[in-house]
Amino acid sequence: MSRRRAVITGIGPITCIGHGVDGFWNGILAEQSGITRISTFDPKPFQVSCAGEISDWDPEQFFSPQRLKRLDRYAQFAVASAQLALDDAGIKYSREHPQHGVGVSFGTALGGVCKAEDQHIRYLKKGVRGVNPMLAIQVFGGSAHSNIAIEFGFRGVGTTNSNSCASGTVSVGEALRYIRDDFADVIVAGGAEAPLSRLTIGAFDIIKTMSRSEDPAVASRPFDRLRDGFVMGEGAASLIVEDLEYARARDAHIYAEVLGYSLNNDAFHMTAPLPSGESCIRAMRDALTDAQLAPEQIDYINAHASSTQLNDSAETASIKQVFGEHARRIPVSGTKSYHAHPLGATGAIETAICALALDRQWVPPTINYQNPDPACDLDVVPNYGRAAQLNYV
Repeated sequence: MSRRRAVITGIGPITCIGHGVDGFWNGILAEQSGITRISTFDPKPFQVSCAGEISDWDPEQFFSPQRLKRLDRYAQFAVASAQLALDDAGIKYSREHPQHGVGVSFGTALGGVCKAEDQHIRYLKKGVRGVNPMLAIQVFGGSAHSNIAIEFGFRGVGTTNSNSCASGTVSVGEALRYIRDDFADVIVAGGAEAPLSRLTIGAFDIIKTMSRSEDPAVASRPFDRLRDGFVMGEGAASLIVEDLEYARARDAHIYAEVLGYSLNNDAFHMTAPLPSGESCIRAMRDALTDAQLAPEQIDYINAHASSTQLNDSAETASIKQVFGEHARRIPVSGTKSYHAHPLGATGAIETAICALALDRQWVPPTINYQNPDPACDLDVVPNYGRAAQLNYV
């Protein structure tokens, strides 16, 4: 029996370069970074001053004041991005008429960390009675997928994964499995993060993984020889992943098909990649096998490209191992130079970019690229995007 096929029919990005499909894609086409100086708190105590903040966020466009009392900023991003994706896909929803065939697969690295920090400060000032009684349901990692299910009446499979920077990617990969294995007809898959707080910035600053640049416009510069660390961001993206026949039956617009997925562990270090690249290489090869594709069929790679010295060079080496001579012919861009690194939301945001690149037949660039690095000697699509014939990404 042939396995069910999974397609992407709706996209809902919320990022520092734009919200919704049109706002987000216009931000990509502008070829300018959305990274700015941190404004939500004074960054002077830290050596880090830039972030991918969503400065125009207005939660009251999506939620009533009563509903907002139960939602941390990260869960706000998650639920709002799900609504954007559902509306984009034309999926009908109603809390009064729950759907058992629609599920949620969502990812986050830190969950409601900002709310936890805020309430800890209140506790120190006012004692236990000063703590918000909603805190317990605001901070836990599963609040995103739970609130999406509650908001839209989805009673199918519901999962949260917390796989650091891979969380959003894992949520889409697991959605593929849920569709293939007939656990659901439709999955809202994605990731969300709102990590911009003194505690989080301080934690990453102290281990020296973040950019020290004082110029937000060029702080994130993947593959550039002078890159000096990642730039933290916030945001979310939801994707509607559904059974192909289900999508065809309702005449849905199909952005892309999800063909292959693989997941493994380095089992090496919490922040440094395995020097041999073995796990990264195996993940790409296994995903290609799952998709039933040969390496030379791939037309574009959206790299993790976090703008750290170790990651970008290690990722380049792994790509060359998997794709051989074809690696030099594949456009490989790092789009965190646009939207920063929203941790657990990143993979979902970059999946959205891949789906839109396929749909629009256009490869986004690696912006802020000025100084070639011999250790990152791929076609990184420097600074300017290009039209291309894309079949598999």
